[in-house]
Amino acid sequence: MESPTTHQSGNTETARTDITHTTHVGAAHGGAAHTRASETGPVAAARTDERIPLSLIGSIVAVGSLAFVGILTETVMTVLFPELMVEFSVNTATVQWITTIYLLVVAATMPLSSFLNRRFRLKTLFVAAVTLAVLGSFIMIVGHSFPLILIARVIQGVGSGVATPLMMNIILQQAPRSKVGQLMGVGSLVITVAPAIGPTVGGAISSVLPWRAIFVIVIPIVLFVSLPVGLKCIRQTRPTEAAQLNPLQFVAIVLALCGLIFALNQAGVAVGEAVSGGSGAVRSAILAAVSLVIGVGSLLFFGWSSKRSFSPLIRLGWLRDPVVLLHLLPYLLMPIVGIGFGYVVTNVAQMSLGTTAFVAGALVLPGALIGAFFAPVGGMLYDRFGAPRPVLAAIGTATLGPVLLLVFSMHLTPALLAGFYFIFGLCYALGYSNIMTSALNGIDREFTPDGNAVFQTSLQFGGAVGTALFSTILGVAQAEAGEEGSATFRHATAVGGACVFATMIVICVISVCSLVAAFRLRAARR
Repeated sequence: MESPTTHQSGNTETARTDITHTTHVGAAHGGAAHTRASETGPVAAARTDERIPLSLIGSIVAVGSLAFVGILTETVMTVLFPELMVEFSVNTATVQWITTIYLLVVAATMPLSSFLNRRFRLKTLFVAAVTLAVLGSFIMIVGHSFPLILIARVIQGVGSGVATPLMMNIILQQAPRSKVGQLMGVGSLVITVAPAIGPTVGGAISSVLPWRAIFVIVIPIVLFVSLPVGLKCIRQTRPTEAAQLNPLQFVAIVLALCGLIFALNQAGVAVGEAVSGGSGAVRSAILAAVSLVIGVGSLLFFGWSSKRSFSPLIRLGWLRDPVVLLHLLPYLLMPIVGIGFGYVVTNVAQMSLGTTAFVAGALVLPGALIGAFFAPVGGMLYDRFGAPRPVLAAIGTATLGPVLLLVFSMHLTPALLAGFYFIFGLCYALGYSNIMTSALNGIDREFTPDGNAVFQTSLQFGGAVGTALFSTILGVAQAEAGEEGSATFRHATAVGGACVFATMIVICVISVCSLVAAFRLRAARR
């Protein structure tokens, strides 16, 4: 198999004569890559090719709306945790699996996206994702036991795990080079509006309708909006390949992701049992240790096997570049904060500040919704100025949100909670999607599906870690704190929130430092 480095060097001269490549790289390097008005002939024709086809916009809307529905239902469920705990008679550590298992399945499915993109036609993958989304939603409507609800979330997770990287692959493969940042921002807008309105929708629905009503609404949207638009607009621009699925590698990556998440969950349970004096602390600690060994061992095996496989599940040679790795780390870490915030804000608001589910969901709306609509702005800033300044300014300022939340953690009001989250949500949306765009811009387009698979898996895995980690921290703080609604329980929740905000700050600082190192290393190579 040809390595990314070799392939890139072989195409250097071609790339230098490609006006679209020159324009994009010039922008990525911080220059204002403008083309002179006097350009004619082939140059003018090249600039004409930079127009965005209507079919591409339709494809993004169709596949993005499908991803939107999946993420919407995930965030709707988050704000309903207190209600679901009562309905299914489960505690905080158990009910969070409704969200965690969904994110985990999405993360486990996304490594398949590179193989699926090479092996099957785009429309085939789209129809499969639609089918899974509808089936999962139907089970959510008729299911009345907690295990059945989890099965439905698994099915929905597989559908979203196919849809989200499918949209990003369409953009990366079919977008004009000078419009990649802008369209990646639009793609991020499509899938980030869902977490913005999800908690509010969940709170509103629980106030007037049964929570299952959201899935009654979802099915017609998928069948009568996403499906027809996708069938009409999705184009196949590259031939399929006779790629072979390596089942051993797939099992290895699934075991790795599940083992790591379960280890985190059981470690939290063990700490909670130890704090409350329960008898299951030792058992949970042993399960955590075993799960950690399985997770790490499977991940190492996956990497080792991929290097020696003729047709690996994901080609990993491009990860040898330290600049890409330094981009991948914050892309993995920041969703722990970004997706975990939805859980923390809504649950601290209800369990500590005593708000209703509707008010708790509304607190997330301003920051998440405004931030979502600013995602394309972040992409345009990337196209204009390159990655370093827009990304570092956005992620650095986003850190101010959890800092203020920690400072005021024991004196929070709903308004302060919403305002400080607004700072984070806006800046996070401006910078986050540009991290992947910057990283994948440095590898050959042949390996874009592999890079997309790794980055999208990291995003979903980070989100699963965030929900599991922050629910564990809150659960430990609430252990032996009395009944929900009591003064001691509310105080314990506030203390747990403070610990969560401190953890968020550490994650943001590590991410900023990693990005600074990546941009300095890239600049030193010129």
